[in-house]
Amino acid sequence: MAWHSNMMKKKKTGGRKWAYRAKRLHEMGAHPVETMLGETERKIASGRSGLEKTKLVSTNYVNVSDPSTGMTERLEVLDVVSNPANVDYNRRGVITKGVIIRTEKGLAKIVSRPGQHGVLNAVVYESD
Repeated sequence: MAWHSNMMKKKKTGGRKWAYRAKRLHEMGAHPVETMLGETERKIASGRSGLEKTKLVSTNYVNVSDPSTGMTERLEVLDVVSNPANVDYNRRGVITKGVIIRTEKGLAKIVSRPGQHGVLNAVVYESD
């Protein structure tokens, strides 16, 4: 809950509640970054206490790890197979955590949050 969540409401007496200060830059809301396939592009957003968040807008590459061998390699993303997070994201091919993608060496499942971390990491995916 943000500090300003109930500032526009009324008091029990019917009077108006007044905010004691304006919103700060780090308290601003923003639309989620919907990572898509394409030329690699990142966006920088300012966070609290001078922190900078890197958001991945689009990319063609993913770091795929194989837990059985312990190897990680950078592969090209061919297409988005399925996105269980949202039916609309599935249709449009938006990349979020939990997405199954197709690479040159088979299927992989995204384990990073590209809109929050600014990087695309995945593990080898074996379908049941």
